[in-house]
Amino acid sequence: MKTLPDKCIDLVLTDPPYGIGAYKNGTMGGGVLAKQSTFRPIDWDNAIPSKDIFDEIKRVSKNQIIFGGNYFVSYLDNSPCWIVWDKDNGDNNFADCELAWTSFRTAVRKFKFKWQGMLQENMKDKEVKFHPTQKPVELMKWCLDNYSKEGDIILDCFAGGGSTLIACKHLKRNYIGCEISKDYCDIIQKRLDGMTQGLF
Repeated sequence: MKTLPDKCIDLVLTDPPYGIGAYKNGTMGGGVLAKQSTFRPIDWDNAIPSKDIFDEIKRVSKNQIIFGGNYFVSYLDNSPCWIVWDKDNGDNNFADCELAWTSFRTAVRKFKFKWQGMLQENMKDKEVKFHPTQKPVELMKWCLDNYSKEGDIILDCFAGGGSTLIACKHLKRNYIGCEISKDYCDIIQKRLDGMTQGLF
């Protein structure tokens, strides 16, 4: 991001590591009826990103939506507009919702979309989970629909499984994605390529 000019990005829509040790053993949480996805153990969620990364996000972009914002409040400005993702989880050990901090000056908004193990809001067209902390494409499409416009430049600097980029391609946004893992970069490219074949 240090190579990018100031305010060259219309919107950063991203989901940084929360620093909660998610999937350090390949699974997370418990107490759910739906079978959980299993991934290889990870260590990149042992700490939150440094403050300078958030400073760069704010420098290069006109607006920001940062999932897990409640973990980064000391790095972010006060905001009236948080996004609440109601995961419709039911009675279990997982969080009922996830919070996204935004730079917008509008009211708090809620998006309800079930995302619990093998259970998803749209079981007819289930989304394959490639990444342990993957967000639904529909969630990212909702964010883009409400906080950006066609032709905007969107940056996801923690691209993970690529949901933000898939949503951008669906909604005709220009996109830049950064991901530290080559394996996930390959998955993202396959997902983007697969859209032309109706696979994602």
